[in-house]
Amino acid sequence: MTVTISVVFVLGIAAAVLIKYKAVGLVAAVLLILFGFYLADTGARDAINQTVGSVLSTLRDIDS
Repeated sequence: MTVTISVVFVLGIAAAVLIKYKAVGLVAAVLLILFGFYLADTGARDAINQTVGSVLSTLRDIDS
């Protein structure tokens, strides 16, 4: 059974948790930046979508 979850939803929850626990660091900054790019419809969104898609595809292939 395959479960699909929106990347915006996952990054939104991750950002909320990081803000709640006041986690400060590189990982928090990257997650918040990615969340901002997904929310904003900028020219960089397509490049980020392709990069995240490639990473997720690679992770899915590693599991196989």
